[in-house]
Amino acid sequence: MRALAQFVMRGPLQAGGVAAVTTAIPLLFWIGAAVIGLVILRLGISQGLNIGLWALLPALGWSWFGQDPTALAVLLQVMLIASILRTTLSWEKALLAGSFLGIVTGMMLPLLYPDLLNDLVQTGVRFYEEYNAEVASSLGDRLETVIRQTMNASMAGTYLVTGVGMTMLARSWQAGLYNPGGFRAEFHSLRLSPAIAVICVITMVAGPVLGLNSMLLGWAGGLPLFLAGLALVHGIVGRKNLSGQWLIIFYLALVLLGPSLMILLVVLAFVDSWLDIRRRIKPSGPAE
Repeated sequence: MRALAQFVMRGPLQAGGVAAVTTAIPLLFWIGAAVIGLVILRLGISQGLNIGLWALLPALGWSWFGQDPTALAVLLQVMLIASILRTTLSWEKALLAGSFLGIVTGMMLPLLYPDLLNDLVQTGVRFYEEYNAEVASSLGDRLETVIRQTMNASMAGTYLVTGVGMTMLARSWQAGLYNPGGFRAEFHSLRLSPAIAVICVITMVAGPVLGLNSMLLGWAGGLPLFLAGLALVHGIVGRKNLSGQWLIIFYLALVLLGPSLMILLVVLAFVDSWLDIRRRIKPSGPAE
């Protein structure tokens, strides 16, 4: 991937070509989005938007003719998050902007792609009626509404997560080429301010009050806290100079425990926003 990043940064022709080709090829759109993110972060928003037009055309093609908004939604997420990060040098503000766009995306999907969403909902209804009749019976007339909200939130949430992930990939490419170790230090220090942490929590629980999709708001409000929780774990491991095996064990536990550990990370991130746990941990010296 480093070789790809080096090739992309040779000039606008290389960057635009890679972005356009990978966005046009199914399942490779994420590379195009990461390329645009790298150009924005390194060369500026104006240059990034110019190169972004090369990827925007095939993304619009997939969105309009293929009725698949994935490439377009992820590309827009990366362009916004990378632009905010380039301007403010703040992952906190960049993540907040991404979450806002995620909510807007979730609200627009039923309006712009009703047939796509209806097909997914009907598939979900048939699945529950055939393979989980007990759940279908308990939900009754609410089954279709619940599945619709779940599908809508899952699509918008997946676009948000992918957009954040590709922006981080672009940032790691930038650091690898021009500032070795910079992304690691940046991620280890990621911590939400108390005000932003409170906003995220309010967003997560405000769905029923505002009459909005609770799952969608949960994705939007929970992702910044979850990433801050991951950064806290990485920061502690780095501060105590522990081996990478600890992170392997942590991610295995995350896969096995799933939602329980994710909720714990969100809680820890919220607490860390007030207490700054990493600052209270005495750093260890270099390993012998």
